[in-house]
Amino acid sequence: MTTATADTETTAAKEIVGRSPARMAFLRLRRDRASVVALTVALLFVLAAVLSPVLSGIEGWGPATPDLHGIDPDKGNFPIGAFGGISGSHWLGIEPGTGYDVFSRLVYGLRTSLMVALIAALLSTLLGVVVGLASGYFGGKVDAALNWVMNIMLAFPQLLFIIALTPVLTSAFSTNAHGGTSETLQLGSIIVIIALFAWAYTARLVRGQVLSLREREFVDAARIMGAGWKHMLFKQLLPNLWAPILISFALAVPTNIATEAALSYLGVGVVPPNPDLGSMLDAATQYYLYDPTYMVVPGVALLLVVLSLNLLGDGVRDALDPRANRA
Repeated sequence: MTTATADTETTAAKEIVGRSPARMAFLRLRRDRASVVALTVALLFVLAAVLSPVLSGIEGWGPATPDLHGIDPDKGNFPIGAFGGISGSHWLGIEPGTGYDVFSRLVYGLRTSLMVALIAALLSTLLGVVVGLASGYFGGKVDAALNWVMNIMLAFPQLLFIIALTPVLTSAFSTNAHGGTSETLQLGSIIVIIALFAWAYTARLVRGQVLSLREREFVDAARIMGAGWKHMLFKQLLPNLWAPILISFALAVPTNIATEAALSYLGVGVVPPNPDLGSMLDAATQYYLYDPTYMVVPGVALLLVVLSLNLLGDGVRDALDPRANRA
């Protein structure tokens, strides 16, 4: 064996030994072309949402600023020009009836949908982790009671209950001092409702993992050494649950986006004129026979953002699963 070959093998061995589980998962994710493309598309949508005020300012139209010169009142207030009024000043056209700029409402609607989805996913994941840890570790009556609650939540026809509860909580908690609707409190109500019906999935997943982990040797060793329940939960069990928790969070985000859009489409979510993808699709149903562009734009955007996040979540799941078959 030559010196160069030996040095190469030694360097390769050091690189393999030095890789952490997170580094190895990242390398698996990077080799997955579908996940890389999905991540790129998702980042573009996130950037568009974060930079929505900047992009809207560059184009020159706000989400609630009508262009009355861009619609024809003699033809039902439809946009003037082909493809829904797409032009240099209106990059994705004009909303029929109101004259609002579609691009500006789209990027602001993305910001609303992503904010609701991310916060709701974070809250549901945190609640699910706490309940799942307690149920799996303490067992006995605690596990029986919490498992009973999880079964009830999982048995609910969730979308129907969300549709029924959203207007009730919105009207109860989202009215400001002037009798109007507070957008912040309204979005907060939607976030709480979505998180309230989504935590049980994470809790059931975490509970199953804890039931398996608490029988492992390192847990028995810590228990024999006199470790308390706080140390057992947060030092022994929780660090070994980050992979399923991350997967659960990654898959919850696109689900929440679709749920929030469905609520707005059905008229119980974000109230117009506040921009939202679901409300844009709802408004487009009145005009799709005469102006299909207005339905295609938010529909394709919603499809792409949910699809990219779902593919990314699947890629994260495969990357974090060392037992998966990776040919």
